[in-house]
Amino acid sequence: MDIAAKNRRLAKWVVCAVLFMIGLSFASVPLYTLFCRVTGYDGTTQVGEKLPDTISERKITIAFEAQVDRALPWDFKPEKRQVTVNIGQQGLISYTARNLSAQKTVGTALYNVTPDKAGKYFFKTQCFCFAEQLLEGGKEAHFPVIFYVDPKILEDRNMDDVSDIALSYTFFPANSKKFDAALEKYAQQKMNEDK
Repeated sequence: MDIAAKNRRLAKWVVCAVLFMIGLSFASVPLYTLFCRVTGYDGTTQVGEKLPDTISERKITIAFEAQVDRALPWDFKPEKRQVTVNIGQQGLISYTARNLSAQKTVGTALYNVTPDKAGKYFFKTQCFCFAEQLLEGGKEAHFPVIFYVDPKILEDRNMDDVSDIALSYTFFPANSKKFDAALEKYAQQKMNEDK
């Protein structure tokens, strides 16, 4: 094989490697998000289909937080700041969002649970996160969240000190660079914390 053929072959491999790395960089955030959802890693809650069979006597307080990116003209807040539930018991909270502008706007929420280690035990059976929410100008909507804390938390000695959990939502303009940047920044921050 002559030098020119070797150089073309090497160039093809370099181009393929660069394209692969670019594709991997775009896929890293969705893959990280999927990993967090499946494992409960880093405060990411779980999605439950049915309630546990047992309800413990131990109680836990769930605090609710709400933020809105400045680019989205919404007022967003929980209807209650906190509730106390028995572990394994179904809880229900509703958030209220009001569009402060005259035009219809669409938002998408990201969420997190703190302390991070509680994420794998906090299950939502109904939630509004990751779905686009449309609000007409000046209109208000209620977004319910149905949740429970898995009784398996009682078997984890690392969770003995947890008596309070905070569920936090942040709304961003849907399909916006701000939302994508927030998702990427969150994933990068968590990856850096793990190093």
